[in-house]
Amino acid sequence: MKFQFRLAYYLFGLLLGGVFVMWFLKAKATNRGVEFCYLPNCRVLKDLRSKSLEIDSLAKQSLSEKWVTMEDIKNSLTYGDVDFGKSNELYRKGKIYVIEGKTSKNEDITITMVNYTNKVLLEKIEKK
Repeated sequence: MKFQFRLAYYLFGLLLGGVFVMWFLKAKATNRGVEFCYLPNCRVLKDLRSKSLEIDSLAKQSLSEKWVTMEDIKNSLTYGDVDFGKSNELYRKGKIYVIEGKTSKNEDITITMVNYTNKVLLEKIEKK
C-alpha cells in the first residue's frame, strides 16, 4: 500500500478517535458538573462567576430602574463577551473587566466589574 493511502487511513482514524474521545469526555464532564474553559473569555467569566458578588450603588440604581435584572447579569456572566481592550487593568487593588451581554428583552448592555482576590464588585451597568 502506498504511503499516501496509509497516511489518509491514519489521519481518518485519528480524527474519528479524537471525536469519540471528546464526545465521551464531554458527556462525563456534564454528568459531574465540570466545565472545561480553555479560552481566555471562558476562563475570565468562570472566575467571575465563582466568587461572591457585591453590588455598588450605581449598579443598584440601574437594577432598581427595572430595565435590567440579576438574571440578565447572570446570563451575561455565562454567555457574554469580555472586552479585553478595556479589561484586565489594575483598578482599586483589583482588576477591572468590561463584559458585553444582553438583557431578556435582547437589548445590549455593558457590565463593569472589579475582580478582587476573594470577591467581585458589580460596579455599573449601562445600555449600549
